[in-house]
Amino acid sequence: MTKTEIITAAELIFKQLTETCHAVDETVFFHRPQNKWSVAENVQHLIISTNTTTLAYTLPGFLVRWIGGTPNRSSRLYETVKEKYYKKLSEGGKASARFVPKPIEIKYGKQKIMANWQKATAKFIRALQNNRSEADLDNYLAKHPLLGRITLRELCYFTIFHTEHHLLSIHKTRETT
Repeated sequence: MTKTEIITAAELIFKQLTETCHAVDETVFFHRPQNKWSVAENVQHLIISTNTTTLAYTLPGFLVRWIGGTPNRSSRLYETVKEKYYKKLSEGGKASARFVPKPIEIKYGKQKIMANWQKATAKFIRALQNNRSEADLDNYLAKHPLLGRITLRELCYFTIFHTEHHLLSIHKTRETT
């Protein structure tokens, strides 16, 4: 995918998640099924993840290179990165502690969570549009807790399919609540 295609795909999945969440009743939004995250917690997890990911596109290039390194291979295809992620999940991979949302009570408010989601996604899109060139996406690495060192292009792919993954979880939560 080109940078333009990545931005389009990210905007689309972000919009789908936003619309789905706005359609969820506030009680359902905060309901926590047994051993599962609530819709609110899924969104909070995505906010944490997206804000962390955005750092790779907002920090100065020399810092990104110092932290992540320089790739010795070309970027993998979207499907290849997605398959690797789902393989890691099937092997028991889970969100590390800093990405696990704390339980959220209804008094926090759905609007506040969704406003934070809008801010996080807008910042991600802006950073990608304004701070990294097409070539940069293949010339810098970022550390990912499950995927290891991945190129910034692959990190974009992750952001898209990770949002999609949680959108599917939200749909399942809605169906069972």
